[in-house]
Amino acid sequence: MRGAGLLGVVLLLSSLAGPPAAAETVDLQLVLAADVSRSMTEEQFRLQRKGYAEALTDERVLKAITSGPYRAVAITFVEFAGATDQKVVVDWTIVRDTESAGIFSDILMSAPRSFYGWTSISAAIDYSVYRLKSSGVESERMAIDVSGDGTNNSGRPVASARDDAVAQGVVINGLPIINNSPTTFNPEHTHPTGGLPEYYRQNVIGGPGAFHIVVEGFETFAEGITKKLISEIADVPPDARHAAR
Repeated sequence: MRGAGLLGVVLLLSSLAGPPAAAETVDLQLVLAADVSRSMTEEQFRLQRKGYAEALTDERVLKAITSGPYRAVAITFVEFAGATDQKVVVDWTIVRDTESAGIFSDILMSAPRSFYGWTSISAAIDYSVYRLKSSGVESERMAIDVSGDGTNNSGRPVASARDDAVAQGVVINGLPIINNSPTTFNPEHTHPTGGLPEYYRQNVIGGPGAFHIVVEGFETFAEGITKKLISEIADVPPDARHAAR
């Protein structure tokens, strides 16, 4: 009797709870993956953070968000350094208006720097794919937005991580930042042969419509990420010259 009574209570509570809530659908799930390795000075780190915060609240970006069929995007912000260094700075947030964008930006600006260390773009991509698979929302499009000032020098080959992500339906776009104060201990990291933009084109970006936008220094980062977000949200690459081949 006691077992039967307990079962009845469980069934009653289940019926009162109703069916599980359906996952919200948005136009785009986007992971913003930002490099905070040791090649970035504290000033450059702050400029990068400020650039993202300003871009997310830019009225041009908000207009792009509200122009989609679902009038919303899901965004999370991740910082990365070495192969084991990935951290969620701002968890998944559905951005659909000035208020939600402002909340995201406020959290971003108030959080401490996550890491110093090596640069593993490959591990950042792998971690971002995991984040996309556990977002709790649905969308037809999934993208990873990688920003950084150097090459992959930790973890597995970045092209392998890119190819695995693309095979799972994820588009990877890039924001290579030209560091005008390259590291003295390893200048090839920030200025590889052929240039960092070409390195990103060949090794980092991938998937249908993938592109990168070059930022000529940290001071212009906000405008670069603004243009990039608008292109990603609207699903229109800004310039075919920057696309993956």
